[in-house]
Amino acid sequence: MAQIDAIRGPVEADMKQFDEVFKKALSSQVPMLDHITHYLTRRKGKQLRPMLVFLCNRLHGEVTEGTHRGAAFIEMIHTATLVHDDVVDDANMRRGFFSLNALWKNKIAVLIGDYLLAKGQLLVTGNKEYETLSLVSDAVRMMSEGELLQIEKARRLDIDESVYYDIIERKTASLIATCCAVGANCGGGSEEEVDRMRQFGTRLGIAFQIKDDLFDYQVVNRSGKPSGIDIKEQKMTLPLIHALAQSKASQRRKIIRTIKKDHRDPKKVAEVVDFVNASGGIAYAEEAMKRYRDDAIELLMHFEESPVRNALEALVHYVIERKK
Repeated sequence: MAQIDAIRGPVEADMKQFDEVFKKALSSQVPMLDHITHYLTRRKGKQLRPMLVFLCNRLHGEVTEGTHRGAAFIEMIHTATLVHDDVVDDANMRRGFFSLNALWKNKIAVLIGDYLLAKGQLLVTGNKEYETLSLVSDAVRMMSEGELLQIEKARRLDIDESVYYDIIERKTASLIATCCAVGANCGGGSEEEVDRMRQFGTRLGIAFQIKDDLFDYQVVNRSGKPSGIDIKEQKMTLPLIHALAQSKASQRRKIIRTIKKDHRDPKKVAEVVDFVNASGGIAYAEEAMKRYRDDAIELLMHFEESPVRNALEALVHYVIERKK
């Protein structure tokens, strides 16, 4: 966390104030809701998304109450998606804590996700911040489309690189891009500057997702072998997509058949991991990730050097160098 703490430096005061704004925005007169939202705020992660909002804001101007409301809205959307994902995936743990569905069952978890969405919308519409509402609502649309596109394609495992990038730009990068756009907009950035920060966030988000994909082949489990979780869940990620594209038709059919029928067999999953490594899938994905890193940093060079710009550049490097 030391590296993240250093990146937070230019917006440390903003982040501390944000914690209070976020808790207050979640409050409810319904005891159960208040109890559950208090549980949610206790298990916060690195808070990369609100940090991005404040850094991109300070790149263009002073932080205002509207910035805090925009950051809170985005964090509510992000939290709602995690809550709903845990229900869909039947996951019992999140960030080392029990998931809401594990503690309060699926029905309540889904309703909490809905509540977070509604509270976020009311937070910004109550202050007539319709541009923030528009930016975030578009991200929610894209995230939903990305998730559904992934589900549709997963049935046939026919995802090529163009489809893969379409999915992750919608599913992962869209909300990160929105953080940057909302921050620039709240800081008084021009339409061109807001769009530039959206592009920056898109590239950062894609690099972030490719890094997540690589973890599946590089982070070992208790057995000392790569986890292969994406393979077990029949997810087509960039290392695997490239490896399949480089293989002969017979080998490609064999690997796809293994993912479809034997994805729960640890030995078979290990064979797929070995295949991806031997076919250059890891190296290919790493190079792609670095290209998006470089593109993101190039967009930052439009701004004069400052502690804020340096923090954003450090955040880009952190995203592809992180260990989890």
